[in-house]
Amino acid sequence: MYILSMRKHIVVRLAYGAGAGSTAPFGGIVGMNHAQRLKQRIEDEIVSGELALGSRLDENQLAARFGVSRTPIREALLQLAVTGLVQTKPRRGAVVSTPEPHLLLAMFETMAEIEAACGRLAARRSAPEDAAALREALSGCRDAMTIEDAEAYYAENYVFHTVVYRASHNAFLADQALSLHRRLAPFRRLQLRVRQRLPQSLAEHEAIVDAILAGDAAGAAEALRNHVLVQGDRFTDLVAGLRAPDAA
Repeated sequence: MYILSMRKHIVVRLAYGAGAGSTAPFGGIVGMNHAQRLKQRIEDEIVSGELALGSRLDENQLAARFGVSRTPIREALLQLAVTGLVQTKPRRGAVVSTPEPHLLLAMFETMAEIEAACGRLAARRSAPEDAAALREALSGCRDAMTIEDAEAYYAENYVFHTVVYRASHNAFLADQALSLHRRLAPFRRLQLRVRQRLPQSLAEHEAIVDAILAGDAAGAAEALRNHVLVQGDRFTDLVAGLRAPDAA
């Protein structure tokens, strides 16, 4: 399990441009300044769930933890506010965002259409190396499902979707998909803890891969759309899971 999680952690970091093998304090992301590296580190902690929804992001504490002044921390939080992952609240300062239910639903609807487009193009354009990557990513999801490890499955799921985006061979679309996926990552993570969601998610992944490898563009688009859409009980369960801590 440890090897599985570490392997996919490295793949995920590489997929988003971070230097997985770096030992530098802020990740060794080429071309990024101090604040951008800090922004990446804080964003990764939000996406992974290490920083919980609604938790307070104290500038002094973050500065002490990362060994920097408050200035780059403040700049990093401002950059995260632009992405929507962080918001500023009266008397609390910066906190990890917890969107209103109607906004969250709109975001998932948008994500579903973007992923459907990725799947449609992947079915038309995927190369042999894409097929191999899809099978490997699906195998990783299956391994995590077998050991019933939700955290490992979350990491594998993250990789699976990045492989689908890349298989579209549309760099702009893949970039937009990656950006929104990271914005929604904390909520997609919550979904995996709901009512037997892991086996259902794996079955949906299998259907997605089958459609893409068969060249079924319409089928791949529909499979991805249904996989991402949050409706009915799934949406109710997700909203119920958004009880964020009311940190002082």
